[in-house]
Amino acid sequence: MGSALQVARQALASGDVPIGAVVAGPDGAVVGQGRNVREEAHDPTGHAEIVALRAAGEALGRWRLDGCTLVVTLEPCVMCAGAIVAARLDRVVFGAFDDKAGATGSVWDLTRDSAALHQVEVVGGIRADECAALLADFFKERRLR
Repeated sequence: MGSALQVARQALASGDVPIGAVVAGPDGAVVGQGRNVREEAHDPTGHAEIVALRAAGEALGRWRLDGCTLVVTLEPCVMCAGAIVAARLDRVVFGAFDDKAGATGSVWDLTRDSAALHQVEVVGGIRADECAALLADFFKERRLR
């Protein structure tokens, strides 16, 4: 989670919401990382998870990311949860829960839905206070502007 938080902080320079993600390969080595780039790239799909999954696929030379773990600072949304299932990840580890748009247990639970093509192990709340504080500080500063 420390690596994901470092990546998240890099988003602050571009004005993007500070969310970071890393993909660990089957051996535990980082094979992809990403941060939100929606503002910077003018890309509605530019979520940290999507960027990290693309990087991992490129690094591994395959779209199936079985054996891999995604670590992300905020609970994934519906779009990202769908990509996680499609990528056949083994597990997702996230920091802060998202009670408004979380799709790995808070509002929806797409990654463990029995109707999905693949179910993903989910571990939430890792360094949740630290992850949530980064987001809260960002939005507090944004409201002051």
